[in-house]
Amino acid sequence: MADAVTGKALDWKLLGRVMHYVRPFRSTFIIAVFLTIFLAANAIVQPILIQRTLDNYIIQDNYDGLLFMVELMLGQLIIQTIAQYYQTYITNWLGESVIRDLRVDVFNHITSLRLKYFDRTPIGVLITRTVSDLETIADIFSEGLISIMGDMLLVIAVIGYMIYVDWKLALITLIPMPLLLLSTYIFKEAIKSSFQEVRTQVAHLNTFLAEHISGVSIIQYFSREDQEMRKFKAVNTKYRDANIRSNWYYSIFFPVVEILFAVCMGLLVWYGCKRILTDGQLAALSAHGKPITAGVLTAFIALLNMLFRPIRQLADKFNTLQMGMVGADRIFRVLDTDEVATNEGALTPKELTGDIEFKQVWFAYNEENWVLKDISFHVSPGKTLALVGATGAGKSSTINILNRFYEIGKGSVKIDGVDIRDYDVSYLRSHIATVIQDVFLFTDTIENNITLNNPEITLEQVISAAKDVGAHEFIERLPGGYKYNVMERGATLSAGQAQLISFIRALVYNPTILVLDEATSSVDTETEHLIQNAISKLMQGRTAIVIAHRLSTIQNADKIIVLDHGEIKEMGTHQELLKIENGYYRKLYDLQFNSAGINRD
Repeated sequence: MADAVTGKALDWKLLGRVMHYVRPFRSTFIIAVFLTIFLAANAIVQPILIQRTLDNYIIQDNYDGLLFMVELMLGQLIIQTIAQYYQTYITNWLGESVIRDLRVDVFNHITSLRLKYFDRTPIGVLITRTVSDLETIADIFSEGLISIMGDMLLVIAVIGYMIYVDWKLALITLIPMPLLLLSTYIFKEAIKSSFQEVRTQVAHLNTFLAEHISGVSIIQYFSREDQEMRKFKAVNTKYRDANIRSNWYYSIFFPVVEILFAVCMGLLVWYGCKRILTDGQLAALSAHGKPITAGVLTAFIALLNMLFRPIRQLADKFNTLQMGMVGADRIFRVLDTDEVATNEGALTPKELTGDIEFKQVWFAYNEENWVLKDISFHVSPGKTLALVGATGAGKSSTINILNRFYEIGKGSVKIDGVDIRDYDVSYLRSHIATVIQDVFLFTDTIENNITLNNPEITLEQVISAAKDVGAHEFIERLPGGYKYNVMERGATLSAGQAQLISFIRALVYNPTILVLDEATSSVDTETEHLIQNAISKLMQGRTAIVIAHRLSTIQNADKIIVLDHGEIKEMGTHQELLKIENGYYRKLYDLQFNSAGINRD
């Protein structure tokens, strides 16, 4: 599809997809088209009135007639102005309404994509698609499709009227027109490639900024400001150069158009005056049926200005249309991405008990390297399973599979004896609450970060959960309490405080299954003690999966699984695993115990 857009022909199938979003605004679109046709037809009325005024009233010294024509021209100008206002407003309103609906669909689709898609797609690219590329689609209506149609109608109307008035004068005057059309075509092709380069560099610039602003702490920790500034200058220079190239094409095209316009004007004055002043005027009269008058010449000058103005802009508007189509192609490629959790399941039982079973599960992020290999285990309702192992052992992959962020390659995963693919995805995830190590908080109040703006969760429930966790007191000490704005990613809170809020967030949703992925690794000893007390109380009656490096936090788990390179090496309780001589768990436990002893010394 992209090749069709960037080629010479307009992709009508793609345009049809864009027009699908116009359907709710059909009446507005029809009105915009009608006003465009009316403006094209009404535009040539003024030169006609000027011609009649000169020939029939000014030269004839008819003051009353002149006054009437002036009033008529003022009326025509008022009508033209009003029509132009509504046409401009309606087309812009239509474009903004279309991209509003389209942006909602894009955002909704992006949030439904599996994590695998984000693993290889830069966030800056998605921001460009959702913001900048969508803005170009609005231009399809405000400065592209409808505007081009109006300009072409105006060109046809002007040329047609010029030929009707005096075909020979029209042909002589428009001798440079083929050169103008050729120049316009060359400019269109050159500026199109330039615009595409600008859009590419915008995406690169957004990607760079998104990554480096998010990671500014790393840049400062390692004193890499100067080096990263040099990289940014290089990216920014490429963006500047792409814009300069497009401006260079404009700096050539517009003077060429002005020169050709001057040539046309010169031919008009030369031939028109020659017809008026030479002795062949009577012959011309018999040949053409009517003489060239001052009114005709004046009207032709006005018509020539009308003709060149849309042609001068036509190439630019056509490229605006093409860039809108390029933006639409990029947007629809995101919408056509099928990397979403297939939601073919329809099961939404009234409640889940939380019985979890993995049976011979194999999983890989790509088809070559298996991350989980023949994983089988069972967690009874209300029991706690702990997963331990070195980094990269497959612990986080296990819970990502449970939430259906990724699909397994072989085997089956069941909850309450039913394959998770048979459940509605939203229903399934609503019964699984996850607290992850890398806490993410939005730029919003503490209350909204906990409830995620869910109106069904009351402030009383939030406060109750905060008290269970032991976070109520520190929240109340903040300015505004639960209305305190935590800023982007919780920048105004400590790591421990942010982790506590994420824990409250999980609890207020009253999940059947609770997943804790290194939930205490970023907190201090006092905060960890608070969370452990809350965990012991709140895990009662819930199935829990806990991932932890600190073995002291999982000693009371009903079952512990030791993973290594995607395989289950050991399984049992804390005491059972400690009894295994030279076992994986025993080695991990001794290593942490000895390290703790060294630290105490």
